[in-house]
Amino acid sequence: MIRGAIFDLDGVLLDSMGIWRDLGARYLRARGISPAPGLGEVLFAMSMEQGAAYLKTHYSLPEGEVEIWDGIAALLADYYGYEVPAKPGAEELLQFFSRRGIPMAAATSSPRNHVERALTRLGLRPYLKTILTTTEIGESKHAPTIYHRAAVALGTVPAETLVFEDSLYAMQTAKAAGYRTVGVYDGQGEPDQAGLRQAAEVYLTELAAFPAYWPALNNCN
Repeated sequence: MIRGAIFDLDGVLLDSMGIWRDLGARYLRARGISPAPGLGEVLFAMSMEQGAAYLKTHYSLPEGEVEIWDGIAALLADYYGYEVPAKPGAEELLQFFSRRGIPMAAATSSPRNHVERALTRLGLRPYLKTILTTTEIGESKHAPTIYHRAAVALGTVPAETLVFEDSLYAMQTAKAAGYRTVGVYDGQGEPDQAGLRQAAEVYLTELAAFPAYWPALNNCN
């Protein structure tokens, strides 16, 4: 029996993965500088601090690294506050659980203020009982702590809680901790979709497909 659901946000409920590959280019274009092809892929694997250092060095920017980081962070905040759309079918999926009285939580690696603004603007925030962030918890999704705390907030145990993730490593963490897992495809995210499909109990190429899996998920012993 499923009694709770935990959602990642970027790539699951929010169609936001593309911005992480475009932030550096946006920053440069705002300063009249043409970004090199493939810049997004280079910066995607870096932290924002590392990305700021890379931009300063490779584009001879006059700003200091802290100023560059602040500028990038401001662009990211504006994106979440005013631009990021919901993934197609996100609200309908949340409504699906809400109609069945199943409490929901979010577990994200993004800053709280960004996702709170986005979810509120998109009308999704009221569906979520709580939002937990890896920054506030102090551990990444390589550890299951964020899922455990979300489950406590929902009043559920792992075996009766679904975790929706678009990232393979996070999915594997949740699965190893005993959670029921739903993998979500995102074209801008996880490169190993075959691995995600294999690791997940259910794999969705679109959120609208989830209700078809519900009877089997909810009756699994």
